[in-house]
Amino acid sequence: MANKVKINNMKMQELDIYARLSEGQLLHYNEPDTGIFIAESPTVIRLALDAGYEPISILAEEKDAEGPAREIIERCGNIPVYIGTFEALKEMTGFAMTRGVLCAMRRKTLPKAEEVCKGARRIVVLENVMNPTNVGAIFRSAAALNMDAVLLTPGCSDPLYRRAARVSMGTVFQIPWTFFDKKQIWPEQGMEILKTAGFRTAAMALSDHSIGIDDPQLTEEKKLALFLGTEGYGLTEKTIANCDYTVKIPMSHGVDSLNVAAASAVAFWEIGKKNNDSNSGEK
Repeated sequence: MANKVKINNMKMQELDIYARLSEGQLLHYNEPDTGIFIAESPTVIRLALDAGYEPISILAEEKDAEGPAREIIERCGNIPVYIGTFEALKEMTGFAMTRGVLCAMRRKTLPKAEEVCKGARRIVVLENVMNPTNVGAIFRSAAALNMDAVLLTPGCSDPLYRRAARVSMGTVFQIPWTFFDKKQIWPEQGMEILKTAGFRTAAMALSDHSIGIDDPQLTEEKKLALFLGTEGYGLTEKTIANCDYTVKIPMSHGVDSLNVAAASAVAFWEIGKKNNDSNSGEK
C-alpha cells in the first residue's frame, strides 16, 4: 500500500529532487552509483516500470492520485507518495503539471555501445543533438519506424531528462540506447565500433555528393547506421568524411532542410520500411 504524504511544507527535504535540484544534479545524485531521473505522466512512468526501473517516490496532484495515477501508485508499492494541490505543485516545480504526476526513479547502468549494436540492423547515431525535445521526438520516431537502437555522443541531451522522456512518450524505455564512452575519440573510435559490428554508415547532410534518402543502396544494406547532427550546424565535417554515404532528403519550394526531428522521421521511414521484409528469411 502506498505511503501517502500530504504536502504541508514546500521546503521538505524529500521534495528537493522535484523542486530544487537540476537534472544534471540528479544525474550525479548517488555518485559513484547511478543517479536519479524524473518521469512525468502515467504513460511514461508505466513504461519505465515495465522496463524494470526502480521507483523512489511519487509527486502527484490530489485529483490525479485517485484518478489517472492510481494504477501507477498501486504498482509502486510502499514508497512515499507526496500529494498536493495543482497550485502548490506548480509553485514548487516551476511548471504546470498538466499530466498530474511525477515519479523519481533510479537510473540503470548503461550498456556499452558494442552491446547495443548486437542483433541490430538499423541504428540511429545522434551527434551533439542538444535539445531534449528533439531527442525525445527522434526516439519516438525511431521506435515507431523500424529502427533497432540509438547511440548518442556525449554532447547530446540525456534521453532520460524529463522533457525528452515525456516527448518520446516513454519510448526511451522501449528501444535500446546508450552513449558512446567519453574517453573514446570521436568519431574515429565510434566509427570503429560500428565497422567491427558490420555496419555501413550514412551521414544526413547537404552536399554535392549526397544521394537521396530513397536510394536503393541504403535499403539494400544489411546493417546501416544513420547519423544525425546537432540543431543548426548538422554533423561535423570529420564525421561526414568518415561515413560511407552522405544522404539528403530532397526539398521543394526553396526549403533547404528540415528540423532534425522531422528529418529523422522521414529518414527512418525510408531506410527502415523494407528492413523486416528483406531480412525475414534470416535466422
